[in-house]
Amino acid sequence: QVQLVESGGGLVQAGGSLRLSCAASASILSFASMGWYRQAPGKQRELVADITSGGSTNYADSVKGRFTISRDYAKNRVELQMNSLKPEDTAIYYCGLTNWGANQYWGRGTQVTVSS
Repeated sequence: QVQLVESGGGLVQAGGSLRLSCAASASILSFASMGWYRQAPGKQRELVADITSGGSTNYADSVKGRFTISRDYAKNRVELQMNSLKPEDTAIYYCGLTNWGANQYWGRGTQVTVSS
């Protein structure tokens, strides 16, 4: 069973940038898709961005043009570059991997706080 550890969160001013990283304990080659999700207080967890094994990417409308998801098979990492951050991006960000059997694996999350 793969374990995921997120890092890179923190406090940043509006307009700033952060780069989140998700380190997997096993090869990510066998996963169908890898993604970043977020959950703000009082809200449901939502998809921020994901990338398939074939390299196709998908972004939430609210982050298009500002966030970029990438993966590094050699390092077993999935990263999220976040630019032009807004206060509404404040949330706990989770890394999630889905295998071909549709089983999902989650990290514990990293807090991102954007001040106005």
